[in-house]
Formats: sequence, structure tokens, C-alpha cells
Amino acid sequence: MGKVTGFMEIDRRDQKYQPASDRIRHFREFTLPLPDTEVANQAARCMDCGIPFCHGPTGCPVHNQIPDWNDLVYQGDWEEAARNLHSTNNFPEFTGRVCPAPCEEACTLNLEDMPVTIKTVEQAIADKAWKMGWVRPEPPETRTGRSVAVVGSGPAGLAAAQQLARAGHDVHVYEREPKAGGLLRYGIPDFKMEKRHIDRRVAQMEAEGVTFHYNVNVGVTTPIQELLDRHDAVLLAGGSEAPRDPRLPGQEFEGVHFAMPYLVQQNRREGGEEVHRDLPILASGRHVVVVGGGDTASDCVGTAFRQGALSVTQLDIRAVPPMKEDKLAVWPYWPTKFRTSSSQAEGAEREFACATLGIEGRNGRVTGVRCARVDAKRQPVPGTEFVLRADLVFLAIGFAHPIREGMIDQSGAALDARGNVLADEETYLTSTPNLYAAGDMRRGQSLVVWAIREGRQAAHAIDKALMGATTLPR
Repeated sequence: MGKVTGFMEIDRRDQKYQPASDRIRHFREFTLPLPDTEVANQAARCMDCGIPFCHGPTGCPVHNQIPDWNDLVYQGDWEEAARNLHSTNNFPEFTGRVCPAPCEEACTLNLEDMPVTIKTVEQAIADKAWKMGWVRPEPPETRTGRSVAVVGSGPAGLAAAQQLARAGHDVHVYEREPKAGGLLRYGIPDFKMEKRHIDRRVAQMEAEGVTFHYNVNVGVTTPIQELLDRHDAVLLAGGSEAPRDPRLPGQEFEGVHFAMPYLVQQNRREGGEEVHRDLPILASGRHVVVVGGGDTASDCVGTAFRQGALSVTQLDIRAVPPMKEDKLAVWPYWPTKFRTSSSQAEGAEREFACATLGIEGRNGRVTGVRCARVDAKRQPVPGTEFVLRADLVFLAIGFAHPIREGMIDQSGAALDARGNVLADEETYLTSTPNLYAAGDMRRGQSLVVWAIREGRQAAHAIDKALMGATTLPR
């Protein structure tokens, strides 16, 4: 814990943002970090709550030892706080930026709507660790002689690869794209997380012995059997990439896109990569409608504003959630309540209880989105139809399962009822010998922090299977 009476003496204070009028003019991160003294004050608010729900099982999936490093920051021992933080989380600078912070919802002080600013403290510790040079390569002292392939370099693949390399295995990461990061690089906009954070982690991992193979599309350019023959174990750590398809009438009109190609294209621009499309997807000077109410939809909103959209409207089939949850009914679990993302706060119009009925167009191009209000069962209410003007429409209603064609089909691995690769949370082993699965490919679309947890646990399981025992943490 921090200061004994800290939570009574110190008010919650979180990072602020650049004004919306300024931040929509660029794609850089726009949070304004707190000074170290204020971060220490916020850490001092961590109380001796007996059962720290913040770090599990309802709070942090990687079980960050939050009270411990809050106390260390309060005491001024930032280096030990960084060591403690990295003991459970390979990439705290990632989660400190893009995690929605279920730990704060589970904080005991959230019963009074004043939780500890855990996410802010985490990011501050991670950033200081890099600034002070405390983050260094940790190559193994001995090598095992075993070889492991990791397919996919998103957060699950990176976490697994780093853990396995530190255990002494020869780790090879196979990535379809020209650069590492997966969804972190190509799905999450730079204004939420700049990609330099990924680049320096890749450099660290290369110094630890991890070999990255780029532009290798396993199952297309390289058969999965070739990896199984070449390595002692293969971990599938790709994403859940097949979008949920609403199959709307008029969806074929020009100007209607799934969300991820749009976000990937802009991230390629920011990263100086070639955009492999004849027709760029740009929102400049257009009226944009985003179908969906989640994080991906919000990322489309923020990207559209930065590209110069004239208006952005976001459609959500859910009713307007309550402004405040019933604490005694849901705490310490993640509550359903009204939330406004930084992108939505930049000027988006939000339509709740709104069903998307179809797309209207003229001369082959989208001109509007046909909508209707819905009842409590989310069924359209007759007589409530209306049309929103739209020059560009993004479908952002989530992802169904990983892409099966190619790698998964070739592997012969069994799938679960939702179409994800079937593997349990103990061994992470699929129905195919020596083939493992972790992250979104195994559990379905989820958070970056869950991907890191799965990568770490899969590394534990693989090391144990190869060596008979392991010192890697779960």
C-alpha cells in the first residue's frame, strides 16, 4: 500500500489530454504525463484494503502486483517498482497506454468513484524505466538446444517469444507483415500508442536471441508443416481477424468498408509503409458513419477526425447505458455504464438504440445509412426509420474468429464452437502434436492485457513440455 491515510488526504488526479482542437491535427500521442511528484501522490492513495481486487481475479489479467509497486513509487524506489512491474508484465508501456484498466474498476476506492490512477502510475513507471536505462536485454545464461516457432508478433506472440528466449530456447517469430507488432502496430492508431514503443521492444528481444522473420505468411507462402518439421514446438499467436459481417443491403456500394482495412491503411501511412490499395480510404471532406460501439469503432472515429472528416456519427444498437453503475450489484467486475472515449469527445455524434437496416447509394457509391430505433429486445420499431447522410461507412462490430483458410486449415487443429483454435488454459496444446495456440486465436477477440497473459502462460506450458520442468511464471 501507499500512505496509510493517503486515500483520505489526496484527491484522484489523472493525466490530462491536449485540447481536442489541437490533437486532431496530428497522429501523435496526446496525453500530458503527470510530474513524478504527482505520480507518487497518486500511488500514495493505494490503501490497505485487505483483498486487492485490482490484481485479480476480477482486475488485472496478468496479475500485476499493483499495491506493491504503488508503495514502491510512493517510497521513491522507482527502479524496484519497474522490476516488480516487469515481473508480471513484459510490456507495461503497452498496457499503460491502451488497456481499459479493469484494475481501476476493481479498486476498492472505486466504491466511491475515486479509484487509484493505476493505469497512469503503470505508464509512468514503464516510461521512467526506459528513460533511466533500466530496461535492458536479458539473454539466457545457457541454451537448451530446443527450437520454438511463434507465428504472429502481436502482444501474445511477443510475450511468449520473450519468455521462451529468456528460458534459453532458440525462438523464431514468423510475421506476415513487414514489421512486428500485429494489432498493436497495424490496428491501434498512433494517437493511442506510437510505434516506437514496439520498435525498442523488438530491439531488446533481438538482443535476447529472438529471430524475426518478416513477410512470411504461414499457410500461404510457407506451409505450417514446414515449421512443425523445423522446430520442436510451434505456437499460433495470430489474431481474430475475420470481421463480423452484418450482410447489410447495399453493403457492396463504394465507400463501405470494414474497420480494420481502414485503420491498417492509416497506420501504414504513419509508419512510412506502402499502402497496397488502388483506392485510398480517406475521410477528408466526407460525412462518416461508424457502425459499432466498441474500441475499434472509436479508433475509426478518431482517425476520421484527424483526416479531416466533415462529420462523424457513431451508431450503437445498445440503449444508452446508465451514467453510474450499481456498485453493490457489479463491483469489482467491469460495469456497463456510459463512457466517452477521447475520440468520441472530439466531436462525434452518437446514436444509441439504433439498428442499421441498410446502405443507400447512387451511381454505385454510398449516400446514406438507413436506420431505425430498436426496442428492449433490440428489434427495429416500425415507423422510426430515418436516413443518415454518409459518404463513407465503416463497419466495426467486432471479429468472429481467426482466418481459417491457409494456416489453420493446414494444421488440422480442432476448433471450438466459436471457430477459434481449441486449446485449454493449462497446456495451450491443440489437437495437433507440438502445436500450441494462445491469444485471440485461442480465446477470441479480447484485450491486449489478456493476450500478454496468454502468451506468458503458453510459454510456461511449452517450456515445461520441452524440458520437463520450468521456472517461467504463469
